[in-house]
Amino acid sequence: MPTKQVIHPMVKLQQKVSSLVNSQIIQPNDSIGKVALLFGNEWSFLKSELLAFGFSMQDPVSDLLVVEKWDE
Repeated sequence: MPTKQVIHPMVKLQQKVSSLVNSQIIQPNDSIGKVALLFGNEWSFLKSELLAFGFSMQDPVSDLLVVEKWDE
């Protein structure tokens, strides 16, 4: 039986934010905090993860998009 690969929550966030930038809904220099409203109930978990990885809500989303690997 094939094993299903679990995608890290930060990779999912990165993919969603990248899509928002590509759609010009948000800009690369917008703050990470600006995307909070778009994630609703998921945001408190995602925010705590971002803070654990050393991000602040004032950092630009471009900083989030350049991360190549999310290590625990």
